[in-house]
Amino acid sequence: MKSVTWLGLVLSVVSAVEKVTRTHPDQTITIECGVNTFSTNLRWHRENDLLIDIFAGRSFPSKGKSDVARRSKVKSKTSLQISTVKSADAGQFTCEVDGNHLHHTLLVVSVSSSPPGHLLVGSEATLQCQVTGLKSGSTVKWRRPDGIDVSHTVQLKPVTVSHAGMWVCTFSHAGETYSENLNVSVKELSPTSSPSLESTSGDSVSPSGSTLLLGLSWWVWIIVGVGCLVIVVLTVLVIVLFKRGRKREKRFPRMKNAGQPLNPRKYCQCSRPTAAVKPQQGRRREKPSALPL
Repeated sequence: MKSVTWLGLVLSVVSAVEKVTRTHPDQTITIECGVNTFSTNLRWHRENDLLIDIFAGRSFPSKGKSDVARRSKVKSKTSLQISTVKSADAGQFTCEVDGNHLHHTLLVVSVSSSPPGHLLVGSEATLQCQVTGLKSGSTVKWRRPDGIDVSHTVQLKPVTVSHAGMWVCTFSHAGETYSENLNVSVKELSPTSSPSLESTSGDSVSPSGSTLLLGLSWWVWIIVGVGCLVIVVLTVLVIVLFKRGRKREKRFPRMKNAGQPLNPRKYCQCSRPTAAVKPQQGRRREKPSALPL
């Protein structure tokens, strides 16, 4: 009996304190209820939506039908774990333990620069700090590396070297101030070309190996040269194949004509009178050979 009374007293004190939990999009967050056990019933709500309902002695908990309920589960008996957090998940959560309510606030913070990564001097960029789940009247602002406070969305037009450093996104909730950091890296543009320098003795000094030619690195020019060489080789190959094809076309008709039979010649037949037949002459008698003596 004393333990139940003590548990109720603890819950009444804890329920009066709202706990704030911060996270980022696409992460997994665990919201602790505030107590480690329950006697009969444990329920988790987000605003007015039921997420999980567990009764003591029941094998499986019943879950709500919302998107955040499908991504939620109970961990360590009373804690609520949400996977793949979205900005829409932010808000007030309530852990109901045996009829007592413990309130929690989930804040989803996103700090980003567009474009991401290193910023080039002279380019344009946008720094944004977005916090969902805040109560009305809360403020969100950036603090620049030089300590000056600006709005939660900053347009850098253009980007300068002074913009490099740690940008701090500060926001307040229920009288407390929170912060998220974003490190901004700025790189200067490399010179596109540099003229040859002349020393005092009159000798010319060639540019350093890091100097770019027409704004392109040396490996880009190698790729361009190889590509041009491939195009030339392909062009020569096409011309050679075309000429061979023409020769074959000329040779094929000759071979075809050589295999055809020759047409008989047609002679002119004139209408002349037939020549008279010569009379046959008798054979001459041969002289008898002389008898041998």
